[in-house]
Amino acid sequence: MWYNIGVVSQEKVETMPTKVKKPFLSVKDTTMPYVEFVKSFSTEFKARRYLEKVRWSDNKPICPHCGHTHVWTTKRNGVKGYYECPNCGKVFTIRTGTIFERSHVPLTKWLYACYKVITSRKGISSIQLALDIGVTQKTSWFMLQRIRMACTQTMDVGKMLKNIVEADAVYFGGKEKNKHESKKLKKGRGTVGKVAILGAKERGGRVGAKVILDTSHETVHDTLKGMIDGTATLMTDEHASYVGVPFANHNIVRHAVKEFVNGMASTNEIESVWSILKRGWVGIYHHFSQKHIQLYVNEFCFRLNEGKCDVKLDERIKSMCVFSLKKKPLSYKALLAREGDNGLMRAA
Repeated sequence: MWYNIGVVSQEKVETMPTKVKKPFLSVKDTTMPYVEFVKSFSTEFKARRYLEKVRWSDNKPICPHCGHTHVWTTKRNGVKGYYECPNCGKVFTIRTGTIFERSHVPLTKWLYACYKVITSRKGISSIQLALDIGVTQKTSWFMLQRIRMACTQTMDVGKMLKNIVEADAVYFGGKEKNKHESKKLKKGRGTVGKVAILGAKERGGRVGAKVILDTSHETVHDTLKGMIDGTATLMTDEHASYVGVPFANHNIVRHAVKEFVNGMASTNEIESVWSILKRGWVGIYHHFSQKHIQLYVNEFCFRLNEGKCDVKLDERIKSMCVFSLKKKPLSYKALLAREGDNGLMRAA
């Protein structure tokens, strides 16, 4: 982009009115260059102090075991950052009870992984992250899966989708004809062997998505009720599973007859969510296993909700850290454990 820069006289400068700051943030305001990020978290001490400030806003450590507020600082093998609770006698650190617990990876590398997850529109592969931070692919994948677990957001009463909400379902999975002969299900084409995801997006607002076992009337209704407020106006396509949804209003668009907008009714925003998810699937990950696909969906939803580009990057990173510090750690054994009866990962 070219800028026309002219010379302004001193008289003009003095008479020029002061510009009113625009209500939206520029790209410069909302991003943080990699060099700046590295400078902010260049040492383990800086990374630890940052997380402690995020977790304990008043800089007063709280015992994660018993909740006691008066604790002692201590050292282990000459290393600082340990705290001892006089009430229960247990020793803890900023990692205790978080996704960073029982990990030998430095916090500087953990924060870099969070930085990449929050800033990479289509995600980052475990191989690329391993090369960036100097760990094995197995370690980086485990780190990313823990971060994705932290991205899990429950639709609490205060966070239910309201006003005008668009809902749609999408299928993920390879084509039957492209599979190896030993992996072909031989049960037909279409949605056979694919995973269904039901999503909902508030117009201009938050998004939620969940892997569902089928697209039956009961499953779709129960899933939508868990994400959307009952007073909302729902916009969907003409699929039979949406008939009789328990919401204030329900408008539909008939995609079968090439109708994509009907007055206020459309599903364009939720379909744009599927577009981003598919770009990540095709361009970065190439495959989502049925067992772990919900974690990847959580990552994309978190990035759209908490990591929007119109929010300052330091606030986005802080939001990621807040969720990371509240989530209990996922063990590697649980991550590799056999999936549940529904084919999805068992609850950790």
